[in-house]
Amino acid sequence: MSLEKISAQIKAQGEKIPPVELWDPDYCGEMDLQIKANGDWFYTGTIFKRPTLVKLLASVLKKEGEDYFLVTPFEKIKITVDDAPFVLTQWHWQDKNNDIMIVSTNLGDEFVLDAKHPLLITKEGNIYITVRRNLLARVHRNVYYQWVDLAKEVVTEKGSELIFSSAGCKFSLGVITES
Repeated sequence: MSLEKISAQIKAQGEKIPPVELWDPDYCGEMDLQIKANGDWFYTGTIFKRPTLVKLLASVLKKEGEDYFLVTPFEKIKITVDDAPFVLTQWHWQDKNNDIMIVSTNLGDEFVLDAKHPLLITKEGNIYITVRRNLLARVHRNVYYQWVDLAKEVVTEKGSELIFSSAGCKFSLGVITES
């Protein structure tokens, strides 16, 4: 399976994000495609230099269990993802009251930080946001520090936490001191 063939199949689907969760094609093997922890995409050890191709391939990315696949209606190809397929690189307030936060990834996905796109913290302390389906974006360190600046220290049943809100949801950046 070549990148050109996959690209042609994806382009035939149109502009919007394809419904890959509805597709269950035959498994066609693995491809030497790797998404590094910093969000860079590599094919056979060479970095992708065409952002439009990366966005196109990301639109058909699917996670099943712990494995990632590029999926078209006809083929399913396993790829390697070092951490998360996306990196959350920017944010801004949508409104003057600072009630709704818009976040965006390294590939230009933009959405509201809300119950549909929650913030998740792993046991190791890594912070992620659900982008779409079960695909995550790791929160870039710069964004994290900006959020720490705007968060308020709140006492909860867990202890003292750093919390901020968006779209009526409260998000914790972690426990500062345990109860």
